[in-house]
Amino acid sequence: MRKQAKYWVGFDLGATKMLGLVFDSEFRVVGEKRRKTKAGGGGAENGVSRIIETVEQTLAECGVPGESLLGIGVAVPGPLDLNKGVLLESPNMGWKNLPLKRILEKRYPCPTVISNDVDAGVYGEYSFGAARGARCAIGVFPGTGIGGGCIYEGRIIRGKTGSCFEIGHCQVQPDGPLCGCGQRGCLEALASRLAIAAAAATAIYRGDAPHLAQEVGTDLSQIRSSSLARAISAGDQSIRSILEEAARWIGIGVANAIQLLAPDVVLLGGGLVEAMPDLFLQEVTRTARSRVMPTYRNSFRVVTARLGDHATATGAAAWARENGPKSRK
Repeated sequence: MRKQAKYWVGFDLGATKMLGLVFDSEFRVVGEKRRKTKAGGGGAENGVSRIIETVEQTLAECGVPGESLLGIGVAVPGPLDLNKGVLLESPNMGWKNLPLKRILEKRYPCPTVISNDVDAGVYGEYSFGAARGARCAIGVFPGTGIGGGCIYEGRIIRGKTGSCFEIGHCQVQPDGPLCGCGQRGCLEALASRLAIAAAAATAIYRGDAPHLAQEVGTDLSQIRSSSLARAISAGDQSIRSILEEAARWIGIGVANAIQLLAPDVVLLGGGLVEAMPDLFLQEVTRTARSRVMPTYRNSFRVVTARLGDHATATGAAAWARENGPKSRK
């Protein structure tokens, strides 16, 4: 058992999977445990049990006792009360008003800090990855939706009680397609993986994407980032055009954020970017540079995330370290 050294836990809670990481005092990963969330079974009570079980298993596998923890960081999707550490609602998991901070602090003798999952991912990249050392970094993560986060002078930009920087719900096309939030023309409605998959399915029906059609048919659920990338490599020009257009919409959203915050780093992440990094890097950079004021055109660089699926749990733990009692660091 490692009793003398002090450790941190970072926990990434998703709708389909949960990931726990244990970090030593130098923030090296010494333990890792991944499990399915199983959100649909047993409600929030069962979910909390699985979170605690996963933390316990992660600690046990690397020989770290709970009393050696300096802090726990948990990254969660959905609306949060960041001050109280409460998950207010998670539609994908069916949980409401879950006091995660209180539950975990009752279980472990250390502070728990709750953060938004995208905020944590961007903070992880700021602390240890592609955005390290930035004065201001904005992150855009296209996936099923489009998440965003902003780190300014080492702090996560947030609202009074909740997270912010919902770049996916900024309007980029007046009176554009209907978004899941109820508004029209949101970036998410035009450039998320769901929007891309719908356009790709249309291309399949028209006979314009033979390689993708052969692999996935017309089932939207099978049109994934990896299959889109393979279709482009195989020569489906219509799929490339769809992805390039989506990347240009993201570039417009990024340009708007640059005008407001003047970031020195724009971070792109998520499954789509991981599958097609060069396409997104090129189109987002070109579009953003062409749509900002001249004074901003060479003031930023666009980078792709480096930490992969460790980014969120890493950022959650690092944010817990940043916000824990200073004497315990």
